[in-house]
Amino acid sequence: MVHIVESTILDAPVEAVWAVLRDFNGFDQWHPAIADSRIDRGYTSDKIGCVRRLHLIDGSELREQLLTLSDADMAFSYCLMETPVPLLNYVAHVRLAPVTDGDRTFWHWQCRFDTPPGRETELRDMVANNIYRAGFDAVREHMGLPVSREGGNS
Repeated sequence: MVHIVESTILDAPVEAVWAVLRDFNGFDQWHPAIADSRIDRGYTSDKIGCVRRLHLIDGSELREQLLTLSDADMAFSYCLMETPVPLLNYVAHVRLAPVTDGDRTFWHWQCRFDTPPGRETELRDMVANNIYRAGFDAVREHMGLPVSREGGNS
């Protein structure tokens, strides 16, 4: 099983970052890999169990289901239901926390998934770089923040 943990610091208040990330149907507004997003069955994007259908810029499609959402904890979890990439049993968790040294946000994004034998490193790197780290920089750009990894990815 592959386990990825990435984190960063954003120079923005945690409430502002949560407003962007909380919208389970809004990732197409900021993530460079996503062309468009919609929630199936007319559910709202904050309904536990809702399924988002993401069309990627390469023309492929995937479906993800919202598993948990907590405004109090500024956290949510989701799983992949259908994907063109073999990320099997993929479950991800996103959590935000205020950084008290300045009006900043700590963003923690992690996942676990299985892969076909021999593809662990390739798929770990793809998720860490093309989804998580690209997402960190894309949210910075979306919010008008400097695009920098100096806050640290770990």
